[in-house]
Amino acid sequence: MTVSAATSVAGVIGDPIRHSLSPAIHNAAFAALGLDWVFVAFEVADGNAEAAVRGAAALSVRGLSVTMPHKAAVIPALDRLTATARALGAVNAIYRVGGDLVGDSTDGIGLVDALRHDEGVDPRGARCVVFGAGGAARSVVHALGQAGAGAAEVAVVNRTTARAAAAAALAGDVGRVGAAGDIRTADIIINATPVGMAGVADGGLVLDPGLLRSGQVVVELIVHPVETPLLDAARAAGAHAVQGLGMLVHQAAHAFQLWTGQEPPLEAMWVAARGRVGPHPDGSD
Repeated sequence: MTVSAATSVAGVIGDPIRHSLSPAIHNAAFAALGLDWVFVAFEVADGNAEAAVRGAAALSVRGLSVTMPHKAAVIPALDRLTATARALGAVNAIYRVGGDLVGDSTDGIGLVDALRHDEGVDPRGARCVVFGAGGAARSVVHALGQAGAGAAEVAVVNRTTARAAAAAALAGDVGRVGAAGDIRTADIIINATPVGMAGVADGGLVLDPGLLRSGQVVVELIVHPVETPLLDAARAAGAHAVQGLGMLVHQAAHAFQLWTGQEPPLEAMWVAARGRVGPHPDGSD
């Protein structure tokens, strides 16, 4: 594509940001629909998020994705929040409505969409266990507890009980503090911790693999690397292993629709994401 003075700009802010797959995913989507848009990554140091958002608005940037460590820090620069972003106290997508900057959180619904549309897994009526109580975990817990997802139970397992309770409350009546043993009866197990992430935590497991069994769905939210020891353990136990790329692609698709008003070209977005991380374990691309 040719970038001109008429090209609309969107981007992602974070620190670090050079590893981000978002530019590849969104630029592939713009190209697929023939949109005169470009998506770039902006490295914004911790503490500068509010200034970055105000600067982007002044430069007429059409939309922003927000990643760590800025998901809460951007909020003072926004005019309003969606109900989901308000409940979570975090934003991962910023879009314009008239002259207002609006913050939303699309991570949780992105995971629900990935399960349903890519994996054929419906969380409605499922017993879910979520490991972690940070931003990613909270977004997932909130989404699973909403009427649209309809999980029967969302148990949150975290080293700090108070944080687990706060996260579980986001699921409403179906949320509770969980324990590692809840894996035995779970239908869907989600790792929303950094355990297994390249360069952040060791290569261990967040759970006892001996508790996994056939028929369960084990979801990894980590995408660096896309294959983790948890996914290997899930397959060894006969469980359905789900990579973190699905949530990444579908949360991006929601943001794309907020910015452009267009139906996101999911296939093009998937091809771009897979092209950056390599083939699936079964050899498909």
